[in-house]
Amino acid sequence: MKVRIFDTTLRDGEQTPGVALTPEQKLAIAHKLDELGVDAIEAGFPIISEGERKAVREIANANLRAEVCGLARTERKDIDAAVGAGLGYIHTFIATSDIHLKYKLNLTREQAVAKAVEAVEYAKSRGLQVEFSAEDATRTEREFLKSVFKAVTEAGADRIDIPDTVGYSTPQYIAAITKDAIEATHLPVSVHCHNDFGLAVANAISGIQAGAQCAHVTINGIGERAGNASLEEFVMALQCLQFENKYETNINSRLLYDTSRFVSKIVGVQVQPNKAIVGENAFGHESGIHTHGVLSNPLTYEPISPEIVGRTRWFQVGKHAGAHGVSAMLEEYGIQPSKEQTHEILERVKNLGDQGKHVTDVELLSITGEVMHQEGLRRLVHLAGFSVSTGIGNMPYAFVKLNIEGKDFIGTDYGVGPVDASINAIQKITGEIAKVRIKEYKLDSISGGSEALCEVTIKVEDAYGNQASAKSVGEDIVITSVQAMIDGINRIMLKNILKQKNLGP
Repeated sequence: MKVRIFDTTLRDGEQTPGVALTPEQKLAIAHKLDELGVDAIEAGFPIISEGERKAVREIANANLRAEVCGLARTERKDIDAAVGAGLGYIHTFIATSDIHLKYKLNLTREQAVAKAVEAVEYAKSRGLQVEFSAEDATRTEREFLKSVFKAVTEAGADRIDIPDTVGYSTPQYIAAITKDAIEATHLPVSVHCHNDFGLAVANAISGIQAGAQCAHVTINGIGERAGNASLEEFVMALQCLQFENKYETNINSRLLYDTSRFVSKIVGVQVQPNKAIVGENAFGHESGIHTHGVLSNPLTYEPISPEIVGRTRWFQVGKHAGAHGVSAMLEEYGIQPSKEQTHEILERVKNLGDQGKHVTDVELLSITGEVMHQEGLRRLVHLAGFSVSTGIGNMPYAFVKLNIEGKDFIGTDYGVGPVDASINAIQKITGEIAKVRIKEYKLDSISGGSEALCEVTIKVEDAYGNQASAKSVGEDIVITSVQAMIDGINRIMLKNILKQKNLGP
C-alpha cells in the first residue's frame, strides 16, 4: 500500500514557539521537501499576513512535484486568500469538540456543521480541492464526529482529516475513529497527530493500519507544544518494521538526515541528540558490549543500516567502552596497538570517564601516543595565550597565541562579538599555517540559571575539503568556543598527518 506523506513543516511546524520564517526561507525548505519526495506540502496559512501570502504564492508557483496546499478556517475570506495566493488545494478546518465549541467558538454543534458545509461548498465553487479537518476530533463525541464527516462529504469534500489536536488519543482509539470516518465518507482519510503524550508516530501508524491513506507530519516532529508526528520516524517505521501489510512511500530515505539538518538550521530548533533516526546519537555506540556486537554484525545493536537514512555509524570512548571499540577508533587513524597496549589505553580512558570527563578523539590519540611512545600521536595545537577585550562603543578585540608543532604563532582580530573576534584571531593563524578554517558553529544552552552551562559544537574544514567536528562544554561562552575550535583543529590535523605517515606498531 502506498502511503501519502502530507508535510506540514511550513505551517504547523512554523507554529513552534519562537519560530518565524521569511518567504525566502519557506521556499528553500519547500524545495528541500520536494527533493525528499513528500506528496503534499502545506505551505502556510495565507490569511495571516502579507508575507505568508507571498511565501505561499512563491511555493505554489515553484513548479514542484508535490501538491501545494494552504490552511483556511471555514471562512470565505480565508478561502479567498488561498485562491489569491495561487492555490488550487486547501485544508479547511473547524473545531468539533464540545470544549472548543463552548469556550473557543461559542457555537452549537448545528452551527459548526453549517459553517463546515458552507465553507466546503464555497471552496468547491471556487474550483479548489478540499481536505476537511474536524479540529480536536479525538475529543469530539464519536457519533457527532461521524455526522460532521458525512455532512462535509455530501457538500463535496475530497479528503477527510482526523486531527488529534492535543495528542490525546491512543493508537486503539484513533484506529476506531479512522474506521468510522472511512465508513461514513468512503473518502481518502488522513491522520494529523500531535505528540503531547509521545504517541504521535504510534497514533499515525495505527491510523494507517486502520485504513487511512495519508499522514500529516513534520521534519524533526516540530510544531505546537510537543510537536507533530515526525516524518523521518513515521516513514522509516513504515519501511522497516513488521506489519501485516507492506507500506511504501515516495520518500528518498537517504536524504532524511540532510533534510533534518537543513530544517533544523533554518528554524533554529536543535534536534535532541537521542532522537530516533536523525539524532546525533542515533547511530553512536560507547558500551563495550554494544560496540563488540556492532563490529561483529551491525544488526546486533542497530535496527537499520545508518546509510539508509544518510547517516554513518560512530564510536565513542568512555568508561563504558571496551577494547574492540578503542581498537576500531584507532584503526580509523591507521593505528594498531598491541593487545597489552590496547588494554592500558582502555584503562586510562575509563579513569578519565570515572572523573566525569568526555574523552575526545584528540585525547584518545594523546593517550595512545604516551602508551605506544610515539611522538606523532599528540596534540599538535596548544593554546599558549589568549585574551579578549570588549566595551561599550568598542568593537571586541582578541589576542591569541597558538603553539603549533612546537612553534609559537600570534593572531589578533576584531569581531561583532567576543566569540567572533576570538575565532577570527585563531583562523588568522590556522588559515595560513594549517590551512584549516571554521565551517560551522553552533551554541546551545544545556542548563538554566545564572551558572548555566553552554555547549559549543564546531565543524572545521581543511584546504582539501576534509572536515572534522569538536564539542566543548563550559560556563564561559568565549573560552568554551575557543576550546572547541582548538580541538577541531587538532582532530583534523592529526587525522591528516596520521593518514600520511600511517603510524602503527
